Amino acid sequence: MSRVRALAMLAAMAIVSGVVAVFNMMPASAASCAAPWQATAVYTGGATVSRNGHNYLAKWWTQNEAPPGTSGVWQDQGSCGGSGPANPPPQTGSAGGCSFPAWVQGRNYVTGDIVKFTDGKFYIAEHDNPGYSPVISTWYWDPYACSSGGGSTTTAPPPPPDNGAFVVSEAQFNQMFPGRNAFYTYSGLVAALSAYPAFAKTGSDAVRKQEAAAFLANVNHETGGLVYIVEQNTANYPAYCDAGQSYGCPAGQAAYYGRGPIQLSWNFNYKAAGDALGIDLLHNPNLVQTDAAVAWKTALWYWNTQSGPGTMTPHNAMVNGAGFGETIRSINGSLECNGRNPAQVQSRVAAYQRFVGILGVGVGSGSVSC
Repeated sequence: MSRVRALAMLAAMAIVSGVVAVFNMMPASAASCAAPWQATAVYTGGATVSRNGHNYLAKWWTQNEAPPGTSGVWQDQGSCGGSGPANPPPQTGSAGGCSFPAWVQGRNYVTGDIVKFTDGKFYIAEHDNPGYSPVISTWYWDPYACSSGGGSTTTAPPPPPDNGAFVVSEAQFNQMFPGRNAFYTYSGLVAALSAYPAFAKTGSDAVRKQEAAAFLANVNHETGGLVYIVEQNTANYPAYCDAGQSYGCPAGQAAYYGRGPIQLSWNFNYKAAGDALGIDLLHNPNLVQTDAAVAWKTALWYWNTQSGPGTMTPHNAMVNGAGFGETIRSINGSLECNGRNPAQVQSRVAAYQRFVGILGVGVGSGSVSC
C-alpha cells in the first residue's frame, strides 16, 4: 500500500471516528415537558408540572410556590424538551381503573407511589419511606381516591387566602388562658403559624375563627388551660418507646412522653413531626418543652396532618363542616368518644363554646360532640 493511500485511509478513519465520538456525546432526547406550572393552580401529591425546561413532581399539596421552590415540595425530575399535553392525563392504576399494588411492609417506596392498604383504601407516598404503614403518619402517606374509570377524584383543599393577622388577638388569647404558663407565649404561637399557612386562614371569617377556637379548646384540655408543658404522670414515660421502629429510641427509653400544647407522645410521632418541620426531634425531644415556637409547631403539625383514631385531620373537620366533635375523635376519640369518657368530651366542648363566644361566632355546622 502506498504512503499516500495509507494516509488517506487513516484520515477517513479519523473522520468516521470523530463522527462516532460526536454522536456518542450527543445527549439522549429529553423527556417531554409536562403542562406548565401555573401560580393559580392547586397541585396535590403526585402532580407533575414543567418550568424553565425541567419537569417537577409535587410531593404534597401546594399552590403559588414556583418550582423548584424553597419548601421542598417540588422534586426535580430532570430536564425536558418538546411539548407535552396541555392537561396531563390523570394518574390511574391501569386502563381498567384502581389496580394499584398492595402495600408491603418493609418495601422501599418513593414519592408518588400509590398502594392499596389492608383497609382496602388507596394511599399515595408523600415522601420516600422504607415501608411505613400508611395509617401511622400522613407525613409519609396521603389517602388517594380514584374512580372506577381511573384517575384521582381527590378534592384539593381550598387555597389559603391572605387574611392578614391571626384571627385570635393577643388580648383574646389572654382572655382564653388567664392562668397560662409563661412558656406558652402568644408570640410563639404566631411564629409557628407560618409552618401551616392554611390553618385558621381557610374558608369564611367565621370558619377561620371556629377552627382557631377548636384548636385552642383541645389544647386547653390537653394542658389544663396551657398550664402543663409535660405529661404529669411520669409512670407512663417508658411506655412511649416503640422499639420496633427501625430508628428505635435514640434519646432514651423514657424520652418520648407527652410535651407541648397537644402533648406530643411516642417516638414515631416525634420522628414524623420532626421530619415534617425540619427539626431533629427524634434525637432532641426536649425542644418541644424548651422552645415555645417548636412546641406550637408540633401541635399544628398534628392538627393539620394527622387523623389519629379519627377519619380526617382536625383541620379538615373544621373547614369541611364535619364539626368540633370530629376534632375530638381525631385527637383522643378511641378513649373518649362513643360514651367512653363523656366528662372529658364535655370538658373540650365547654372550652370550645367559651372560645367561639370570645371570638364572636357560633359553634358552626356538624356536631360539637362525639
